[in-house]
Amino acid sequence: MKGEVYNQSKWVVMKAAYFYYVHDKPLKEVADILNVSKSTVSRLIKRAKKERIVEFVMPSPYKQCLELEHELVEQFELKEAIVVPSVYKTEDIIDAEKSKMSVALEGARYIQRIITSNDILGIAWGGTMYYLINYLNPCQKTDSTFVTLHGSLSCCDYELDVNTLVPRMSMAFGGRHYSLSYEGLLSSEEKINLLKSKKDVKQVFSLFHKLTISVSGIGSFYPKLDSPLSRLQYLQADELAFLQGKGVYGDIMLRFFDENGKECDTNLKGRTLAIDMDTYKKIPCKIIVASGVQKAKTLQAALKGKLVDVLIIDSALAQAIVIQN
Repeated sequence: MKGEVYNQSKWVVMKAAYFYYVHDKPLKEVADILNVSKSTVSRLIKRAKKERIVEFVMPSPYKQCLELEHELVEQFELKEAIVVPSVYKTEDIIDAEKSKMSVALEGARYIQRIITSNDILGIAWGGTMYYLINYLNPCQKTDSTFVTLHGSLSCCDYELDVNTLVPRMSMAFGGRHYSLSYEGLLSSEEKINLLKSKKDVKQVFSLFHKLTISVSGIGSFYPKLDSPLSRLQYLQADELAFLQGKGVYGDIMLRFFDENGKECDTNLKGRTLAIDMDTYKKIPCKIIVASGVQKAKTLQAALKGKLVDVLIIDSALAQAIVIQN
């Protein structure tokens, strides 16, 4: 019985936890209130957690997202995964546009967190990229370098084109930008080779080998054709059918890949003005920002092919990838 007096009472444990967590008081102040040392308060707080006097509750959607992030990092050896709660119109219908905006916002926050003045960042086109760049904080200046990953798409909305997005991103950070002011897909390989001899194109292609970060969306070809390239008539119907016949699962930076994330050998490959897949794979931090469960198979293929280092997606898509894997 005598030994019991040397143990701090549960009441003191509760008071320490109450002042520390509920009133947000620092250890020193709690120690003064209880007339004990800071180290004793630290032990009391640990005991409060151990004995479940204090319990931490995280809202279910966010807890699920963190668990999915852990699963993705473990399964695919990613540098980082960020899973954002999907936005629903009703209990079981996802709001695709708002979910896209949510992942774009986290993409913008992630880039602002990691970018430095020494970075050379490559950018692709697309709706998700448009939202991401709109979310950037123009107050954060880094003097980084921004580069287009591919040529222009005259068939797409001006605001979504990479040659619009790159200067805007550069302006947000106060950096420099370099663009490929030519069509992304040309009629022949000879025309591509001719362009590559031009000084401005050479400059951009030399920067491809120095890229430290890339950021892009991803287009889906399997199981359902859902790539913006098909909707924008960037490709003709016979070209789309040819690509599907070749087993294309998705597209990234105007390059097409199969179920293993390997570039498909098509007649478009040599006619495309873009970073080549081997150079892309050497970029230290390859970020893909995407949403929508229809992209699960496509992203699995990209993950298999090591086309992703950092994945920023919505929770419904993350769950589909984890389950299918």
